[in-house]
Order: sequence, then structure tokens, then C-alpha cells
Amino acid sequence: MDLPDDLIDLQRAADADWARLAELTDNDEREAQRLVWFEAGARAQAAITEWAREHEKNRAKVEVAVKKAARHPETGSG
Repeated sequence: MDLPDDLIDLQRAADADWARLAELTDNDEREAQRLVWFEAGARAQAAITEWAREHEKNRAKVEVAVKKAARHPETGSG
């Protein structure tokens, strides 16, 4: 599946925000970062949904391909 870079970039940003969250120990900082991560994830999910709809693709398959491309770029984007 030929995926646009912006979908992969959005997923990478959400993953990076999750990684930051996992490193925090202060409850206030964790809560603030959790919101950052949640919003980044929501942006990625919305973009995946929109792209899948526009290209008449199975949304779940697009999500899997985006996550694979974002997390394992050496294997290609699908």
C-alpha cells in the first residue's frame, strides 16, 4: 500500500508522545503528557480514517500499514 508520508509522520509523532509519557514519574507531568499523546493519537487516527475513506481502502488495514511503516521503516510502507 502506497501511504503518504504525512500519515506516517503523524503516527511517529503520536508514538514519540507515548514514549515521553512512559518516561515520566511526576503525576502532574504525566497527566499533561497523556493529553498531548491522546491528541496526537486522535490526529493520526482521524487522518487514517479520512485517507482510507478517500481511497476506498479498509481503514483497519490502513492503520496497520501506517503503524508498521512508522515503527519499522526498514520493512517498507506496505
